[in-house]
Amino acid sequence: METKGVGCEMSRKDNLEHIHSKTMNKTLGNLGRHLILIIGALTILIPFLWMITTSLQTKAETYTAQSIFPTSWHWENYLQAWQNAPFGRFYINSLIMSAGIVIGHLIFDSLAAFAFARLKFPGKNILFIILLAGLMVPIFVTVIPAYGIVSYLGWIDTFAALIVPRLADVFGIILLRQYFSTIPMELDEAARMDGCSSWQIYWKIVLPLAKPALATLAIFSFLFAWNDFLWPLLVTNAEEMRTIQIGLNGFVGRYGTSWNYLMAGTITATLPSVIVFLFFQKALERGIAATGLKD
Repeated sequence: METKGVGCEMSRKDNLEHIHSKTMNKTLGNLGRHLILIIGALTILIPFLWMITTSLQTKAETYTAQSIFPTSWHWENYLQAWQNAPFGRFYINSLIMSAGIVIGHLIFDSLAAFAFARLKFPGKNILFIILLAGLMVPIFVTVIPAYGIVSYLGWIDTFAALIVPRLADVFGIILLRQYFSTIPMELDEAARMDGCSSWQIYWKIVLPLAKPALATLAIFSFLFAWNDFLWPLLVTNAEEMRTIQIGLNGFVGRYGTSWNYLMAGTITATLPSVIVFLFFQKALERGIAATGLKD
């Protein structure tokens, strides 16, 4: 009995040591992961910190300052940058363009995704493979023919040139198609037995169930459109049709790289993207998880 008691005591002691060792390893692992994340976050935030502090310096300080922090805070740089270029017009142009592209993606991408995910028609798989192949074509390959079509139609310096060529997107179609495929087909069959058409199934059943994926696509589309530089640069010549990103580029040439004004304008241009991400972060996470984008 005494030997058995000693054995039980040793076994209990070994279990406690094992549990303690696992707890320590888990704690050290969590600390290591958090340390890596903190270092990564600081690495990403340092350029933004430099941008903010530079926007509050004088022009002389941007070239001679020994520290990233200004000796005095010049908030008037933002007002000066706004007055030196028609940023209000640039903002309006970017908002109109971004809204048009987002609406186009939500409509046309969802329609195409519904067809690939829920309908049966000859050549569907072949068409989808061709669509997938479109992801491998560099955007620069399609820029020249797209510009030629826009120029032929006389759309240069119009919102049609900024919006129409980008009303649909291969990435959005594939994203929504993946989500639509997860919705049980039994819902479609039950709806058809009740007399619903394909359009009614799309509008009344599939779209309401796909709100997380639609929100994800809307966020991605807005960020892509708002930050786009190349296409607006090609199809706009008049200053009143420039978007915010092109306006910043002209700001550099016009004012001889006044870094304080340039950084003030850049922060102003960055705010909408940051606000959209912060407000819709949860929807973006739900959409990514639901569509399997992480995989």
